This record gives sequence, C-alpha cells and structure tokens, in this order.
Amino acid sequence: MEVKLDIAPLTMFKTGLKKDALAGEVAVITGGTSNIGLGVARSLAWAGAKVVVLARNPDKGKATQQLIDSENKPGTALFISTDVSNETAMTEAAKKAYDTFGKVDILVNNAMDMTHAASIMKSSVAQLDRQYEVAARGALIAIHMFVPKMLERKHGIVTYLSTAFAFPMGPANYCAAKATASSIMASLAAELGPVKDTGVSVFQFLPTTIGRPRSGPVAANISMVPRGMPGYDGAIPPEDAGAALTYCITKADQLHGSGLHMTQVNRQMSTWVFPKPETLRKADYDRIRDEVTPLLFAYIGPGFPPKVPLVSINRSENAPRAY
Repeated sequence: MEVKLDIAPLTMFKTGLKKDALAGEVAVITGGTSNIGLGVARSLAWAGAKVVVLARNPDKGKATQQLIDSENKPGTALFISTDVSNETAMTEAAKKAYDTFGKVDILVNNAMDMTHAASIMKSSVAQLDRQYEVAARGALIAIHMFVPKMLERKHGIVTYLSTAFAFPMGPANYCAAKATASSIMASLAAELGPVKDTGVSVFQFLPTTIGRPRSGPVAANISMVPRGMPGYDGAIPPEDAGAALTYCITKADQLHGSGLHMTQVNRQMSTWVFPKPETLRKADYDRIRDEVTPLLFAYIGPGFPPKVPLVSINRSENAPRAY
C-alpha cells in the first residue's frame, strides 16, 4: 500500500548548522514515521547522521526510509518495524541496528500512542496502561538496549521528547505517562554523572504543540488548546521541531541533565527566524536549583504558610549544590 507522508521542506537552514555536523553518527528514533518523530529523523539525516527509525506501521516505515534516502543518499535510513514496549521485539530491533551500522550514538525516545489519549476522568485503566507501556516502559527498554554500549565507547547522547506536566494542552493521561518517562530521564542523567567521565549526555526537549492545521473534525479523545505557539501562528511545524532538537544534539555535552523548551532553543540560534516574532514572550522563567528539582512535587500549589524564612529556588539567585 502506498503511503503519503505529511511533510514539508526541512528548515535546517535556520539552525546555522553545517550538513556534516553529525557525520559519522548513528541515531535511533522511536516513533519516527510521523509528526515530530519524522521531523527529527529527517533533520538528523540532513545533518549527516545515519538514522534507524523504529515504529509499528510497516507501510509508513517503508515510506519513511525511502523518503530519507531520497533526501540524502541510499543507505542513510533503516526502518525496523517493532513495538517499543515489547522487550523481545526491541532486542531484535537493536541487533538489526547494530548489525547494519555497527553502533548507535544517539537515542531519541519519542514514541507515543495518541489513540489512547484522554482526560483523567475519562481515561480507562487500559488506556493509561497503554500510554505507560509506550512512553515509560518503551523509554526504559530503549535505554537498556542502547546506553550500555554508549558507556562502553564513552560516546553517546540520549534525549526524550517531553510534554506538559499538569493542566496540559493535550490529554492528561498522555502527559501522566510521559511524566514518568521524564523522571526516568532525569534520574538517568543523575545516575550517569558528569559527561566528562562517561562521554554520555542526557537531556530532555519539550517542543510544545507540534503539527499542522487539520481539516475536518478533531477526534473526540484529542483536546488541544486552539491557540498559537509563541513565535508562530498556530502549531509548530514538525520540521522546525526536528531542526531545533538536532541543534540541541550537536550541543548535548553542554545540556546534560537539562530540560529545554523549544523557544529557549530557538533563541540560542542567531540564524533562527520566527514566523511571527511579535508573539514571542519578552522574558523566560529562571532555571530551578539542582537540589530542588528532585523534590519538585513538594513545591507545587499554595501549601501551608511558611514557618521559616523562604529561600529562592531560582538557579540564578543561589549557587547550585553539586550532587
């Protein structure tokens, strides 16, 4: 069956990166056949990386491999049909990736199943279980498949496509499952320790609302806030998100243990042009001190009135304590 992928021209020119910025690297992208996953896979390939795309749909996978090879050169992409939540299937997929390219340098955990998305009050247990299987279980399995060899070689990058924590712009059970995976990523960064010792960088990227204008009714289980993203007139195109994440990957050693919002990333690039710059916020939030981050849930909401003097949790106002 012929599949028509939803794509637009890449926007890697907006990053200022050279086409060989990731030459010689091999990247694995889970959920890489649509939306932001496809944008990331195409952008990494543009930057010179070989890309292994993991997803379930073989027809979309074949089309994705053909597309990336046509945009670059034959042998750039490898599609492997697999379920990221199935450890046996992922073991086979990892073997095929290693047999084909000999190594994996970059892991992009992105896979998610939006067909089970729902609000907390409307989510069935089975829907939440499946969200968790793909987002959290899938991320952990992929880490186990690829990170040990990165550590052996002292070279690697692990990233995760995170999302809203609460009061989400999208369905809440989706956000809950991804919050688990975000915690896994934050813990992984802390467990591995400094990049100078391990050679492996771990960071998270929060792209916000990614997609294109849709015609016709939206599925009943999908509830998105109908407003434009900062700097954009509506949702952010997958190609822009892929370009921004690729830029981060080239700077990963500086970002270990960080979470990054797409707008923050875009602002770092002097060559980046926003479609609607007048809608950008004039300021950004400060970063949170390292010792507060693991206890973040304890500082949400009004809580009790303070009984002792308050200390700012802002990173810029207090020297962060090393773990």
